[in-house]
Amino acid sequence: MKKIVIFASGSGSNAENIIRYFEGDGQIRVVALFCNRPGAFVLERASRLGVPGIVFGRDEWTSAGGIPARLRELGVDLIVLAGFLWRVPEMILEEYPGRVINIHPALLPSHGGKGMYGERVHEAVIRAGDRKSGITIHHVNERYDEGAIIFQASCDVSPGETPGSLAAKVHALEHAHFPAVIRGLLERDMNMNRTPY
Repeated sequence: MKKIVIFASGSGSNAENIIRYFEGDGQIRVVALFCNRPGAFVLERASRLGVPGIVFGRDEWTSAGGIPARLRELGVDLIVLAGFLWRVPEMILEEYPGRVINIHPALLPSHGGKGMYGERVHEAVIRAGDRKSGITIHHVNERYDEGAIIFQASCDVSPGETPGSLAAKVHALEHAHFPAVIRGLLERDMNMNRTPY
């Protein structure tokens, strides 16, 4: 059984979509949701779907005996950031090389970096006059939004587009592709694990 944990900070529609996608799957499941904001709606979403929610603060995030220890206890195979805004500590990246991924609501390398999330990204896309936007699923490294790209999908930026209307297009892409990309990564790992050396 491959185990996913999700890190989220806000409403959590992507987190809920991922949890639902793997419900009843015999090989892959979401075992916990970690959240750095007490009261975030994502915790309610996870609870309704039977996934334990774990709230944590800065001290636990940066302490070897905090979140890294919890991840070890869970036997995590993949860490998925779904609307999570803190930079991942190097100790976690070192312990899970190539196994921490994020989704960004634009076509990186454009419109990424610290502070670029949510509506800010859509505003920047429109302000730049881009004709395309979309999603980027990428590996996480020590710098915001600079890890190797795994997958991208695009949508048109229409004349008269607003941040809200663009956000709706991007959300549709996120929900359509993020769980399937996660499955592909984990199935590849399972196939590699079965390959004799």
